[in-house]
Amino acid sequence: MRIYDNLRRRKEEFVPVNKDFVGMYVCGMTVQDKPHIGHMFSAIAGDTIRRYLEYKGYNVRYIYNFTDVDDKIIQRAADEGVPWRDIAERNIEAFHKYASMLGIKPATVYPRATEHIAEIVEMVKKIVENGHAYESGGDVYFAVDTWPGYGKLSGRKLDELRAGARVDPGEKKRNPLDFALWKAAKPGEPSWESPWSKGRPGWHIECSAMSMKYLGETFDIHGGGQDLIFPHHENEIAQAEAATGKPFVNFWIENGLVNLTGEKMSKSTKHFLAVEDICARVDPEALRFYLLSTHYSSPTEFSMDRVAEADAGLDRLRNALRNAAIASSDIDPARVPPAEGELADATADARKKFVEAMDDDFNSARALGVLFDLAKAVNKQVESGIVSASERAAVAAAADVLKELGRVLGLFWKDEGAAEDLPDDVKGLVAEREAARRRKDWARADELRNQVDSRGYIIEDRPGGPVVREKSS
Repeated sequence: MRIYDNLRRRKEEFVPVNKDFVGMYVCGMTVQDKPHIGHMFSAIAGDTIRRYLEYKGYNVRYIYNFTDVDDKIIQRAADEGVPWRDIAERNIEAFHKYASMLGIKPATVYPRATEHIAEIVEMVKKIVENGHAYESGGDVYFAVDTWPGYGKLSGRKLDELRAGARVDPGEKKRNPLDFALWKAAKPGEPSWESPWSKGRPGWHIECSAMSMKYLGETFDIHGGGQDLIFPHHENEIAQAEAATGKPFVNFWIENGLVNLTGEKMSKSTKHFLAVEDICARVDPEALRFYLLSTHYSSPTEFSMDRVAEADAGLDRLRNALRNAAIASSDIDPARVPPAEGELADATADARKKFVEAMDDDFNSARALGVLFDLAKAVNKQVESGIVSASERAAVAAAADVLKELGRVLGLFWKDEGAAEDLPDDVKGLVAEREAARRRKDWARADELRNQVDSRGYIIEDRPGGPVVREKSS
């Protein structure tokens, strides 16, 4: 398995730091507002990578954080006249709601900045003691000039950064490029005790402190949006390595951004789509399917029309599962013959090509193409006719692999489209009708078709077996 590392700017073979687990950290939301589609793309990208690592047999320790206190959250609370914690809680709750709808597995830990003040203060102390930070008027700043590697992730040079740098009003730093590790609180702001002042963490320090608490001083994978490369991830590297003297992360795998009509989504400009508005209009599984159709590191141009196209594509996979389930419904599980023939070969080839695609920097777009090829092979077998028991076994095995690989990408978590999603009474009628057809009891078969029709379903008889569809409203 080879992963593209944004720091080294090349693909490298993946070798875990620890034998016991793979450590993965994804920068989560700053929760001043409800989650938008950009947040969910980042979360889906991380979730898909995590799922594939688990499919490969790794034990993944997956961390997704929430920045639950910062200037924007405090300002939003003041604007609404509510406690700042209420703003954070309601938006974290919204994230969990829509993450579940989108098939995102729960993280191993969801750390919050406010729950890790002790770890943050201790890390800032180390950076100061190591000569890379200084206190000024109750604030603590990282001294960028003391860190020769600054800019190595983003590719920016210090001289170029200095040319555009400025000191904002109220800041007491020596160099415009220096960034806050600890901020003294203003009157009325939330604050915690520290050796320098009653205050709160700077934005960047929380991720370094929390990731190292749960994953160690050097860990495997750090994700998040490409808009975080500078300054957030750049600052994370500097402060973490200044504290420990060790490499911080082995693979930086930032995801591409979601654009609306050519512009990056941004809460500050109000140019964003809340995920609750999208999920109210489309099937959440189709939304995930659409976001998977682009490589995680590439930009995605979002439109509802494209999600509708993705929904139609997803339905092709669901139909293949439905066709296969009905065509192989009479197989005795205790006496399943070996799967043989062209479809069995296509199934083995699909598994191989899927792994090749995902081993190549988690190429979900290519992996989806493999699923479509397998679905096409399933439908071809069903429609051309199934004569032998081994052909039925091949259809059933192909459907199992299609579902298995789909689940690696987070699809079919509700098994939508499979025959088992039909109501039990309809499944029973379809199976009974097939038995009547095999014994050439056409009158009984017609009677059972009418009963299925009265329950709102249509039976299409095909050479390989019946296909059952719900009537359109």
